[in-house]
Amino acid sequence: MDTKQLAFIAMMSALGITLSIITLNLAPISVVVPGQGVAALDLSHLATFIAAFFGGPYVGAFVGFFSGIYAGYHFGYVAGTLGLLSLIGVPIGKAMTGLTSGFLFRKLGANQPSRSSFLTIPIVLVSYIPECLFTIFYFVYLIMIFYGSAWWFMIPLVIPKAWVEIFVMSLVMLALAGNTGFRNFVYRSFGGKTAALRRIEEKDNREELNTKSK
Repeated sequence: MDTKQLAFIAMMSALGITLSIITLNLAPISVVVPGQGVAALDLSHLATFIAAFFGGPYVGAFVGFFSGIYAGYHFGYVAGTLGLLSLIGVPIGKAMTGLTSGFLFRKLGANQPSRSSFLTIPIVLVSYIPECLFTIFYFVYLIMIFYGSAWWFMIPLVIPKAWVEIFVMSLVMLALAGNTGFRNFVYRSFGGKTAALRRIEEKDNREELNTKSK
């Protein structure tokens, strides 16, 4: 991992934390149990998906984790009482989404402009599934282990809210992935395309030329 990739991780993590601070504090949804369960809008994953799209699974995982630190602190100490469990658990869940989306973006070649238009939305949606399952496990089992009772009451609020957020961010990612200026800015500023991505683009270019020549 070179200095440009580290700079990219730092920049995207800062963006994710900023989005988290703004949305969590400006868009609280509901207090389920005063002093315990609270839900709020959190769009920090937008930075996670950008990092995963351009940097791959490990960059996406790092950004997801760092972007989730404020949310973990917020739900653990500011708007909730779960403390260290939230501070650690929330970033881990977000790292799962970064890792999964980065793997899918890279494996399916969605970084390639000709494929991003129809792959971006389903990849973003599917990549949240591991975090969704972890979130349910977190409320049902981890909280019960450390605090004595499961928080089933949070699941009907948190999970649907999260899926709405992910769908909205998938639309934003579709726009960003198809924006040539934005893509070129990222590649130019934070490092060139990976060898794998170059091979995908070369293959697609050859197929396009073959199609036109027929």
